[in-house]
Amino acid sequence: MKVGLFIPCYIDQFYPQVGIATLQLLEKLGCEVAFPQGQTCCGQPMANSGYEHLTHQCNSLFIENFESFDYIVGPSGSCVLHIKDHLHDPAKEAQATKIRHRIYELTEFLTDILKVSSLPASFPFKIGLHQSCHGQRGLGLAQMSELVASPFSKPEKLLKLVKGAELVELGRKDECCGFGGTFCVTEEAISVKMGKDRIVDHVNSGAEVITGTDVSCLMHLEGILRRQGSKIKVMHIAEILNQPTDEQANS
Repeated sequence: MKVGLFIPCYIDQFYPQVGIATLQLLEKLGCEVAFPQGQTCCGQPMANSGYEHLTHQCNSLFIENFESFDYIVGPSGSCVLHIKDHLHDPAKEAQATKIRHRIYELTEFLTDILKVSSLPASFPFKIGLHQSCHGQRGLGLAQMSELVASPFSKPEKLLKLVKGAELVELGRKDECCGFGGTFCVTEEAISVKMGKDRIVDHVNSGAEVITGTDVSCLMHLEGILRRQGSKIKVMHIAEILNQPTDEQANS
């Protein structure tokens, strides 16, 4: 299985450890992974700001970098969803269509394609899981509605495979953190208030670590935590799923 590793630009620039953890995790699980050196921004920020007509070169470059892979995997629900919904190129529409059907967010790939049922990972901490909107409502990574007979969460399913990890029960586990890409710039006060509300939920639930599938949301929450002087840590889910067991760490 040949996997192309799609690392969004903000992870590349600010959270490279998330990209490294994603690579190591996929390789542990038997994937042949390559990182196309020519990849750049997928175009989501422009599209979200009303300038999708300016993303054509982003689309063409994405196709050029990823068309040869069996699967494309990225540790970002929002960027993956953008490609799934908006990748088009009149000159290479067949290739674009193939990519749209072959790109997966990391936890989606682990559960739906690799069918992961066990993980060699240990993380003995209380974890609060933030369900990002793009993953939850766009990709269907989680469904928390009381209207659904069997609520599920793909990230939660994977975290339960980690030795020692204790998932705390949040009061409003399906609520937006307020980041929203450019929303946090255009509506700063509302964005911060929403983020503070989410932090209170995690604090009240006893979380020692907040995790999720989107570094953008986690970056927003981490900024608020730092300003509050909180001891709660923030980690992308790839970093937790990639944590070694005691035996591995001591070998």
